[in-house]
Amino acid sequence: MTLPLHHIRVLDLSRVLAGPHCTMVLGDLGAEVIKVERPKTGDDTRQWGPPFTGGESTYFLACNRNKKSITLNLKSKRGQEIAVALATRSDVLVENLLPGTLDEMGLGYEALRKINPRLVYCSISGFGQDGPYRDRPGYDLLVQAMGGVMSITGEPDGEPMKVGVAISDITSGLYAATAILAALNARERTGVGDRIDIALLDSTVSWLANVASAYLVTGNNPKRYGNAHASIVPYEAFHASDGYFVVAVGNDDQWVRFCRAVERPDLAADERFKSNPLRVKHRDELISMLREYFLTKSMAHWLDRLERGEVPAAPVNTFDHLFADPQVLARQMALDVLHPTIGNLKMVGSPLKMASLKERPFVAPPLLGEHTEEVLSQLGLRHEEVERLRVEGVI
Repeated sequence: MTLPLHHIRVLDLSRVLAGPHCTMVLGDLGAEVIKVERPKTGDDTRQWGPPFTGGESTYFLACNRNKKSITLNLKSKRGQEIAVALATRSDVLVENLLPGTLDEMGLGYEALRKINPRLVYCSISGFGQDGPYRDRPGYDLLVQAMGGVMSITGEPDGEPMKVGVAISDITSGLYAATAILAALNARERTGVGDRIDIALLDSTVSWLANVASAYLVTGNNPKRYGNAHASIVPYEAFHASDGYFVVAVGNDDQWVRFCRAVERPDLAADERFKSNPLRVKHRDELISMLREYFLTKSMAHWLDRLERGEVPAAPVNTFDHLFADPQVLARQMALDVLHPTIGNLKMVGSPLKMASLKERPFVAPPLLGEHTEEVLSQLGLRHEEVERLRVEGVI
């Protein structure tokens, strides 16, 4: 079995989430990912908990499979020399330190491209390598706030709300992986690497999509709609007698089927609701009626009728239902890997479904420094030298 990126070596100098998620995607595709961590403490997320399992943080476990971990003190001269040697042998370098930090260590793009012109050098930061906010640290919460996400998330009369997962970090990691793959493809033609500059704020603004488009065209600040949609009705969550479910009526044909499925032909005949623009205009009246009506029966009752009526609808799953869902199981979005201290570790699977990845064996996230000697031996360091570096605090 030949994996798509089996020939690619990635030097991962990143930590926390955006960078590690990016490099995990590359590792899932078959790249050899060498994760460089601080001696003793490692990646910040190794301490982010509880919960912990087998001495490992579940946060760290979430974004570090298919990697090798080495410890290296990048503040030491010898540590910097080793990092340069690794970069010389790598195809990709990913880092998410404050802009300029690696330049001071001799590990910046300009220095490394002279040694390895084929290197694809990807920097991920809160605000990018230039601009007035360049030197500010970037955390997902800050970027969700500054990037407009919180202003449009939450109930209409409630407080601004962040998304329940670090979505700015995750999407920045995905954009970074996309850019890296494009740069590697271009390198096949040019023989030269590239400099990639990914900012959490840029990434967040980019996925505001139609909401940002509406503002740029009209100049009107968008409102919060909770679980509803600004331009489509009904397209939101409803409470049945025993739980929440969502309905997504995306066009007028679906509206007619919806009314038939829930046995409300009167709504289909009502002139106020004949078209989507009219339903948006009379949102309050329609939604009020539907909310009261849906309380009369169970969630299973409504979902069964809507599915048979070919109307898009779904339960609002808690995680116990999500990971027991037959579609999630069939798509192998929950998988088991063998971990040295945990034993059988359950992980979220990869969404990348490719014929070349079908038999891909996933490797558990590494212990701190688990592969230090293995990787350094590939640079020609003998066991005695590695032990001396350990004593000196370099590793």
